[in-house]
Amino acid sequence: MANAPRLTESASAVFAVLAGAGTATRPQLASLAGLSKPTVSSAVAELEGARLAAHWGTASGGTGRSAAVYGLGPAAGSALAVDLGPALTRVRGCALDGTLLAQATGPRQEAADVVREALAALPAGAPLRSVVVAVGDVTAHEDGTGERPATAKAGPVFDAMAVALPPGVPVHLENNVNCAALAELHEGAARGRNTFGYLRIGVGIGLGIVVGGQVLRGANGAAGELARLPYPWDDGREPRHEALEEYIGARSLLRRAAEAWPEADGPCPDTTERLFALADEGRTAALAVVGRHGTDVGRLAAAVTAVLDPGLIVLGGSTGADPQVLAGVRAELDRLSWPTEVITGTLGELGTVVGAARLAVARGVQTVTEAARAKD
Repeated sequence: MANAPRLTESASAVFAVLAGAGTATRPQLASLAGLSKPTVSSAVAELEGARLAAHWGTASGGTGRSAAVYGLGPAAGSALAVDLGPALTRVRGCALDGTLLAQATGPRQEAADVVREALAALPAGAPLRSVVVAVGDVTAHEDGTGERPATAKAGPVFDAMAVALPPGVPVHLENNVNCAALAELHEGAARGRNTFGYLRIGVGIGLGIVVGGQVLRGANGAAGELARLPYPWDDGREPRHEALEEYIGARSLLRRAAEAWPEADGPCPDTTERLFALADEGRTAALAVVGRHGTDVGRLAAAVTAVLDPGLIVLGGSTGADPQVLAGVRAELDRLSWPTEVITGTLGELGTVVGAARLAVARGVQTVTEAARAKD
């Protein structure tokens, strides 16, 4: 990774504003950065000299005058987001203004090759400023960084992927559900709602907690780890480690379908996609299993509202986001808790990599702007 040039504080501020805006004129940069026009002109010249900003064209004003339009330059670089999902690895490379530059998808076990494919598609010569890796695990450090996941759950696949990353580039870890929650906040179903819970139900279960527009991570980086809720919790029954995730997760859903499936209904579905498709067709056995799943997710949502009272729950995940689950969740939540809006997320399986890319871009901009050492 090429080191970012040292910038004056004003140039650093203008770079951050320009990255957020995508393109802007000098008067617009002055307004957004809260700096005088002469200071912005000097900062833009400094950024152009470092190839961190470039003249992108002109814009006509209301008075008929033309103003130069600036965007990020070739030396601004890029950021990489990696979603190490349970089955697939998704990678996105973005410019520091958020523009998508490269993407690749492949099997989880081929994560290193998927990363190399995306890296090869990034512009030649542009420095890679940051990498964010989304993992289905706890990220122990308070700032979301660390060498590897906090437990053994995602460690091996992370280690296998890490060999493909260029040396010297800052790598930041984030929980995959937290990334998806951020994506729904900024680009999905929760836009305009600064406090909500993103409840993901699929192979595993998890909760992204957004309060005041920020993800709540907790003292151990484990906020929202719903798999650790005690279950079962009844007389004479001892809670087991992550037993709730085992019960609500997709594998147990298919197991319950197999136990209840009548021979007259033909072969039992062996995927959740097939199970939900049969329920959508009106098959009685499939409807019963899916209906019970909605009730179970609704009870979990009631536990979430009892602690957080978020006002909004966004459902995601391979089974949680299915439209057939929504009614059951709403009904059970209404029965057990106070009024809480429940909606389905809009970003689907791409939510995690979209959120990770947003974080990677922000980290990349921070890498450049933290090079501000000289005082104006």
